[in-house]
Amino acid sequence: MNIAVVPGSFDPITSGHLDIIKRATKLYNKVIIGVVVNPYKTPLFSLEQRVNMVKDAVRDYKEIEVFSFDGLLVEFVKMHGARVIIRGLRAITDFEHEFQMAQLNRKLKPDIETVFMMASPEYAYLSSSAVKEIARYKGDISGLVPPNVEKTLRDILG
Repeated sequence: MNIAVVPGSFDPITSGHLDIIKRATKLYNKVIIGVVVNPYKTPLFSLEQRVNMVKDAVRDYKEIEVFSFDGLLVEFVKMHGARVIIRGLRAITDFEHEFQMAQLNRKLKPDIETVFMMASPEYAYLSSSAVKEIARYKGDISGLVPPNVEKTLRDILG
């Protein structure tokens, strides 16, 4: 089976994330979303909330599974029988960091490939940080996040 992993903190999942994930389902039989515990970030949402928001956003896709993980991405990928990591790129500024991570992952596990997918133009500007900032100031985030996330953000941020 051809399996790919789409990792991220998803704090929260955005329409841009979903675009990459849905496009990945056209290339791979199974897509695993890995919601990561990042000790260097202070998320707005708990790990459980993030996992639940992602699961709700992809509930109609039988070829997608969602898990949380803590530790090395390549170990998570290997544990799920995948050989591909999917990373979305919005702009050239994303590439440098993602390239370094891909090279490190390749050094750790040479049989795991990283595939970069370019963000669709309508999502090239979108980030979880921007969505949270807009929501904090009561701006319109419809279309930027799935409806379940919009409701959760409104409930938390008012």
